[in-house]
Amino acid sequence: MKKLAAFCLLLLALRSGAQTNAQLDPKILTSKKVMDQFMDLRFGMFIHWGPVTLRGTEIGWSRHVQVPAADYDTLYRQFNPVQFNAEEWVKTASDAGMKYLTITAKHHDGFCLWPSAYTDYNITATPFKKDVVGLLAKACKKYNIKFCIYYSVLDWHYPDYPVDNPNDTTERGIRKNAHMEKYVTYMKNQLKELVTNYDPYMLWFDGPWEKPWTPEMALDMYAYLKTLKKDLIINNRLGKAFSGTGASGTARFLGDYDTPEQRIGDLDMNTPWETCMTICEQWAWKPNDKMKSLQTCIQTLARAAGGNGNLLFNVGPRPDGLIEPAQAARLREMGDWLRKYGVAIYNTHGGPYYPNSQYAATRSGNKVYLHVFDPAQQSIELPAMPGIKVTKAYLLKGAAVKLTASADQLMITLPAPLPDANDTVVVLETDKPAMSVAPIKNDKIK
Repeated sequence: MKKLAAFCLLLLALRSGAQTNAQLDPKILTSKKVMDQFMDLRFGMFIHWGPVTLRGTEIGWSRHVQVPAADYDTLYRQFNPVQFNAEEWVKTASDAGMKYLTITAKHHDGFCLWPSAYTDYNITATPFKKDVVGLLAKACKKYNIKFCIYYSVLDWHYPDYPVDNPNDTTERGIRKNAHMEKYVTYMKNQLKELVTNYDPYMLWFDGPWEKPWTPEMALDMYAYLKTLKKDLIINNRLGKAFSGTGASGTARFLGDYDTPEQRIGDLDMNTPWETCMTICEQWAWKPNDKMKSLQTCIQTLARAAGGNGNLLFNVGPRPDGLIEPAQAARLREMGDWLRKYGVAIYNTHGGPYYPNSQYAATRSGNKVYLHVFDPAQQSIELPAMPGIKVTKAYLLKGAAVKLTASADQLMITLPAPLPDANDTVVVLETDKPAMSVAPIKNDKIK
């Protein structure tokens, strides 16, 4: 029973030992200048892709569940995405107005989309053989898109990682002859390979929750990576704490920014954050997966920017290597909107108003951009901005709107119909820099 209990404990997804950036030498942290530049980008493409697309199930998580491990682990032998074209993927991101791209070079299943010298479980063992990571890195340079790499701490395939099946809490779910120190060396070798060969702008980690990965390993890995590239951006998922934004603050996680998942982060003017979210329901490709409406997509981006965060929007390409045409079209529609209203998204800060069901706000210089979500909205009532006077109000790319100001509120009368059914942007020009206003909640609206 003691052995069984020990094995069970090994598999628990603990978030204990909340390591902090304070435990790192401040000299190795990514500079504020680099992080500010990253947050100015606002919009990126996430891509979850690999041999699992042949089954249409979720990447990593379907192993041992919908797909038996023996089947899952041999799918690479059939993986031949002959329609894959790195430039088409990157052009789709560019057409969508996305400024960076993150590819799942290695997910929890351990399969590598590049020709790693440290495992045979990689793209060269497939009928396809081409270096997906390298081709995407090259295409990103051509289109001036920041290239980023996702790498999972978990590896349910590699023999030196202790956990084989996170769904099995018995002895069958672990590897008795695994060696975690050897696995950490394997990680370092692969990460050096990725940083040296592809020069990523960012490393996007995931999967630190299983007990074999310790806070000490995370601290050591962050420090090691900074010896490879000083201003390499590293998300907070090397460490155990990555629950969200707001009260958590930078002291609760290890890394350069927070990563709320499938939800929009809270307005936070101090901690950089990025929401990762799917355009459909599944991260990896799924036949006939339900896609978000254009209105939802645009308002998700506006709410993220209004909270002072970025949006990393995920697509799952098909087994043949094509992004689903409907998803690509939806992204281009977002790009069409951004070509008109991108000044209210890129290079802005969130606030001063907290996002709610009616609107979000972004700001830059002496302007507040109010994103109005309901196309039937006839007026917007805002709390006044303390110490600041609104000198002009008008539709972005349009005419003036009526503004009635008092000591404690601003009333904006909107035209009917609103010019954009997805997100109409109203510009409020101010007599002082808009960033001088502390965040304001509108308690009348949820």
